[in-house]
Amino acid sequence: MAEAMGFFTDTTVCIGCKACEVACKEWNQLPAENGGVRELSGDSYDNTRKLDGIHWRHVRFIEQFKGPYDGRWLMMSDVCKHCVQAGCLEVCPTGAIIRTQFDTVVIQSDVCNGCRACIAACPFGVIDINPVSGTAQKCTLCYDRLQVGLEPACSKACPTDSIQFGSIAELRTRAHKRVDQLKAQGVKAELYGADPEGALGGLNSFYLLVDEPEVYGLPRHPQLPSRNLAKSSTFSVASAAVLGVLALVGLRKRRMDEQSRAGGGPGNV
Repeated sequence: MAEAMGFFTDTTVCIGCKACEVACKEWNQLPAENGGVRELSGDSYDNTRKLDGIHWRHVRFIEQFKGPYDGRWLMMSDVCKHCVQAGCLEVCPTGAIIRTQFDTVVIQSDVCNGCRACIAACPFGVIDINPVSGTAQKCTLCYDRLQVGLEPACSKACPTDSIQFGSIAELRTRAHKRVDQLKAQGVKAELYGADPEGALGGLNSFYLLVDEPEVYGLPRHPQLPSRNLAKSSTFSVASAAVLGVLALVGLRKRRMDEQSRAGGGPGNV
């Protein structure tokens, strides 16, 4: 496998220009919704609302007009996290989801059967069905561009280098230096998903945040579907045991009734 590649997103320099959204749509030829006409969401300048099958990049606008940060705007360009331990890949029944030589996670549309198992398995709500193809789709980290040595379209288009592309090892070093720089200036800054010992084995698209993850719509403790298997298996075993006991009781009662009838019991009088 080649060196792991991914994104480091420094939210402190995002200006909400949506150049990444446009570049992603254009390069990947993603369809517009409702013939290109989309109703305004009423949620600040955020009209794409969320990541889905036709929006592989989404710029979050977070307006903080109450509390200690009254009058502050937070912005973050969100994307698939390309998890080192990917829940979507874990549950895919057809092998449509693969890990590439760049340690990124890609859905092969020609193999996907549209079962939606990956949609439920993703703790970040990244994946959805593309209504045109009828298959699950998400960011591929521009796999076609990586194969020929090109940078992903979104990071290439970012005018402030909020979205930085490169090797994960190099990006982590750069990210830690940026956090130290901000903390020295008195800014509360933390990395989300950069720790390889952390949740999901680390994320190949990680973030610098200046508020709690939940503020940005990110789960504090993302988990794999397999994390629930222990509880589920315990419940299944217990259920099977109860059903087994009920079956034995039913079988014993049936035999006793048959013996009663064969012996001239009250049932034959």
